[in-house]
Amino acid sequence: MYKRKFKQLTLVDDFYLPFGGKLDAENRWVKLSNAVPWFAAEEIYANNFTAANGSPSLSVRSALGSLIIKETLSITDEETVFQIQENPYLQFFIAI
Repeated sequence: MYKRKFKQLTLVDDFYLPFGGKLDAENRWVKLSNAVPWFAAEEIYANNFTAANGSPSLSVRSALGSLIIKETLSITDEETVFQIQENPYLQFFIAI
């Protein structure tokens, strides 16, 4: 099952950092998040799911974004999870 996310864009100034501060708009992950065609990717991604079966899947931004991070950094699945947990720029990149 897939539920479309209509708010795929997250503005860098709207991203919540629990310890305060703001993300740098010139960071490579912020720039890349603006360059990826999330809406077009979602059209292709959503067609792979039925409306009624199974538990809800991840958003296209979480799934594709994680894969982009993994391949860009040439790291394992496990390391990808650790990197996303520790890096607010990567969290922004896959923000829902």
